[in-house]
Amino acid sequence: MKTSLRIAATAATLLAFAAGAQEFPTKPITFIVPFAAGSATDQLARALGQSVTEQSKQAVVIDNKPGASGFLAAQQAAKANADGYTVLVTTNTTHAANEHLYKALPYDPVKDFAPVTLLGKGGQIMIVNLKVPAKTVQEFIALAKKDPGKLTFGSGSSSSRIAGELFQQMAGVQLLHVPYKSNPLAVTDLLGGQIDMMITDNATGLPQVKGGKVRALGMSSLKRSPLAPDVPTIDESGVKGYEMSYWFAAYVPAKTPAAVVQKLHDYLVAATKGAAAKNFYESTGTDAATSTPEELAKFQSAESQKWGRIIKAAGIQPE
Repeated sequence: MKTSLRIAATAATLLAFAAGAQEFPTKPITFIVPFAAGSATDQLARALGQSVTEQSKQAVVIDNKPGASGFLAAQQAAKANADGYTVLVTTNTTHAANEHLYKALPYDPVKDFAPVTLLGKGGQIMIVNLKVPAKTVQEFIALAKKDPGKLTFGSGSSSSRIAGELFQQMAGVQLLHVPYKSNPLAVTDLLGGQIDMMITDNATGLPQVKGGKVRALGMSSLKRSPLAPDVPTIDESGVKGYEMSYWFAAYVPAKTPAAVVQKLHDYLVAATKGAAAKNFYESTGTDAATSTPEELAKFQSAESQKWGRIIKAAGIQPE
C-alpha cells in the first residue's frame, strides 16, 4: 500500500512539473547581466530578450548587476527561485575564469547552476587613448619597456583582464592594472586619458575606434576581423601565439525543472536566429553559437581548465 502511495505521489509530482512547464512562462522573465548597460553581454541579452518576448508573449526584464567580477549577478541568480523566471546571461568571466582568480567565490559555477545554452563566441581588440604615441603593437611594447610599470591598462571583465595579463607575459612588458566594474566604464576613462590601454570586446571597443575616439593596435584573435580588416592581429604584430577570446552563455538556478530548462533553451536558440541577435553578431564580429545543456556543461568544464592554465601561466595569484 505504501509503495502504491509513493508511486502515486511521484506520478502526481511529475504531472505537476509537466503542467508547469507546459504553462511556462506566465509572467515576466528576468535576464540578470553581470556587466553594465552598453557592455557586449548587455547588448546580446537585450537582443535575445526581444525575441523571447515575441515567442513567449511575456516581457523580458534586463537586470544589470555590474561589479565584483560578476560576483553580484552570479550570486543573485544562484539564489533565485529555480522556476525558470531568472536567467543569468553571462560569460566565461563568472563560469570559467573567476574560480581561478579568487580563493573564495560566493557561488559555485557548477553546483549552483543548470546550463541552458551557449550563446556566442568572440574576439577582442587592443585599443589605446589618442594621447599614447604608439601606432602599432610593437611601438606600444617599446614604450612599455622604456618605462616599466608606467603605462596602465584597464579591464572590466576577466576576459579583458586576462587578455592584458597574457599580453604582459608574452610581450615581456610590465603594465599597471586598473580594475573597473565593466568594460564600458573602463572605455570612458580610456577616452578621458585616465588609462593608456585596454583589450576589450569588439562590441565595446570597435564603435570607439570607428568614431575616431581611440586608436586600435591589434586584434586578440588569430584572424583579422572582417569588421576591421586593416587592424592586424596581436599575433601577426610580433607577439607570436597570442590569442584571447570570450564566450556568452545562459544559465538558470540549479534544480530548475528539466522541462522548463528545455523550453528556455528552445526560446534562446530561436532568439539567436532573430533579426536583433543577427544584427548584434554581425555588428560586433561575434560568432553565433548554441548548444544543448549537456554540451554547455562539457564546454564549460573544458574552458575552466583552459582559463586555469592561462591564469597560472600568466603568474596571477588568486585574490
